[in-house]
Amino acid sequence: MTTYVQRMFEGRTAFVTGGGSGINQRIAERLAEQGANVALVGRTQSKLDAVAEGIKAAGGKAAGFAADVRDYDALVRSVAAAHEQFGAIGMVICGAAGNFPALANAMSANAFKSVIDIDLLGTFNTCRAAYDHLELPGASIVTISAPQAVQAMVMQSHVCAAKAGVDMLTKTLALEWGPLGVRVNGVIPGAVADTEGMDRLAPAGPIREALARQMPLRRVATKDDIADMVIFLCSDAAKYVTGAIIPCDGGMTTAGMAIQTPRPPSRPG
Repeated sequence: MTTYVQRMFEGRTAFVTGGGSGINQRIAERLAEQGANVALVGRTQSKLDAVAEGIKAAGGKAAGFAADVRDYDALVRSVAAAHEQFGAIGMVICGAAGNFPALANAMSANAFKSVIDIDLLGTFNTCRAAYDHLELPGASIVTISAPQAVQAMVMQSHVCAAKAGVDMLTKTLALEWGPLGVRVNGVIPGAVADTEGMDRLAPAGPIREALARQMPLRRVATKDDIADMVIFLCSDAAKYVTGAIIPCDGGMTTAGMAIQTPRPPSRPG
């Protein structure tokens, strides 16, 4: 991690769910590079503490607040603690998500519900819990969507349903909270290297290489590609942007591409 120099968000506070790993960790680090006080939220305190220590070692400010986004009361406590430590919440990144490949007929109702609860309910819970502590006017909320919101994919019925809901929730909150000076936007990351989701859906090797070759930009995303888009949406450069769901996917959704995971037979024989 580089030493922090640029300070676009100096003194402001960012609340990042899923901040203990993957894309959201990198988003948190980049927000801290821009001067934000970062409140990291996830289920495992030790992971959050490790990320926070890395940010602080590079000159930033961060703290971890353990909470499961499915637990609204836990999120309320985390937001209140973050507000007490850092001040009003100027940026909310709804990044916590769940995924696993499974055919609909081979998936239990509880398995389907678990992804709806993490992705869709978790996004609502995060936004609603943060509402009373938002910096008004001027707060920016960014939801992390996925290509499954707009592109049907085999073995992804649960994620397709959840992320489509996240996108519509994003647009609705933009309408309802816009008069308060709160902007609400979404980012569709696409295929991102060095993430757990990518490893599950397109393991390293021929599948991933073929995916990269099919991309209009001929590569998969880096975590920084996604973090850059989030920084833009939180910045004054996007001060008149709200209700937008922006693909940051190298043209994946424009091309109508779907990650095709190997399918087991749906019936014996």
